Amino acid sequence: MLLLAVDTSGKQGSIALASCGPGEACEVIEVAELSGGTFSAELVPQIAALLAKRKFSKADIGAFAVVSGPGSFTGLRIGLAVIKGLAEVLVKPIVAVSLLQALASAAHLDGHVLAALDVGRNEIFLGEYEVGAAGTHLTRERLVTRDEWLESARGAVIVTADDPLAEAARAKGLRIIKAERPRSDAIAQLGWRKILSGVTISPEALEANYIGRSDTDLFVKGS
Repeated sequence: MLLLAVDTSGKQGSIALASCGPGEACEVIEVAELSGGTFSAELVPQIAALLAKRKFSKADIGAFAVVSGPGSFTGLRIGLAVIKGLAEVLVKPIVAVSLLQALASAAHLDGHVLAALDVGRNEIFLGEYEVGAAGTHLTRERLVTRDEWLESARGAVIVTADDPLAEAARAKGLRIIKAERPRSDAIAQLGWRKILSGVTISPEALEANYIGRSDTDLFVKGS
């Protein structure tokens, strides 16, 4: 199956084509970078160009994987709208992938893992996951202050892509793993595992995961 993965959650983005199956095998064919701030003008032409370069057409796409958050409001909205439109026209399944889940998986560790991304304004996107042979399973995702994050991280393994967070954690004597921010090739791999598990959604049900501060923890749909 040809899988198209898209990430427009950050200042920079990317798209990936992957050939997936049988089983859990998913070979990434190519990744194309997207420039931040121009997703609305760039995403559809870049998808078309990547397909043409590899001698595919839209009709060859068997499924879509897309980052549903957390991240930039505008970026997520653009990426989700494009995938919704393509999936609806082609009548193909979609899987939504949390960027925090991809970050937690990047550590390649078993056990309780905290994935952290710096939002600015002294706030952190925090995802708590149990990672093992069966996959990366969500406990909860939330928006916390830096102090709340450092307190809740005691005794856990922290994975982050942000240098300031890594330095703050080391200063507190916490266990920290610095990982690269996941790209769409990692999203494709996670997306394929969700497809194998039957965790797909319709275009109408695809929504952005805008994590906010609340008394009630926000659970990610479809995890």
